[in-house]
Amino acid sequence: MQPHQQAFVELLVRYEVIRFGEFTLKSGRKSPYFVNAGQLRTGQAIAGLGRAYAAEIQRAELACDLVFGPAYKGVPLAVATAIGLAEQGLDVPYGFDRKEAKDHGEGGVFVGTPPAPGMKIVLVDDVITSGRSIREAVELLRAAGPDIEVGAAIVAVDRQERGRGEKTTLRELHEELGVDVRAIVSIREIVSFLHGREIDGAVVLDDAMKAAIEAYLAEHAGADG
Repeated sequence: MQPHQQAFVELLVRYEVIRFGEFTLKSGRKSPYFVNAGQLRTGQAIAGLGRAYAAEIQRAELACDLVFGPAYKGVPLAVATAIGLAEQGLDVPYGFDRKEAKDHGEGGVFVGTPPAPGMKIVLVDDVITSGRSIREAVELLRAAGPDIEVGAAIVAVDRQERGRGEKTTLRELHEELGVDVRAIVSIREIVSFLHGREIDGAVVLDDAMKAAIEAYLAEHAGADG
């Protein structure tokens, strides 16, 4: 793993974004791990998150004229990512959308820097489940004007589970939308890094939990996960 990925996983552990045990997902499925990016709710936490997204943009050499976060969870992500890029000397504008169009003042659905013709946009979102928010955001941005290119979408963690078919949701979105959909880390990378490793004096992931996650992924992971 890259240094920014390692730092990011440690951030996820310290703020209990990633937890291990037995959890019931919205789908009703029982999972041995749970990811809740809403735990990153302090200034230091969101700063670390923004640096991780910014580092992934730079590592992947993504063209980025605008960082866009779909409402609502993507709003602080877009702001934090723009700040993370600014810390590296890249002053990139950010923007996000409203759930309902504003009919007074400046009006419209966009806040911050609006998408404009010729822009190359990077979407930032938290954790992919169905991919609905990314699909809706790409549609919204493409409808905003000609020659607007959504080049990439970055999420925090790829659960590597099947989407609508046999492939992972990330792969399905990539093929459906023609967008480079990527994660800062995947669950397999998290497990590999944390297995047997002490963080703040405690082993986060032991042999039994690693085996439970591997069994879960053997049953539910997408064909390319």
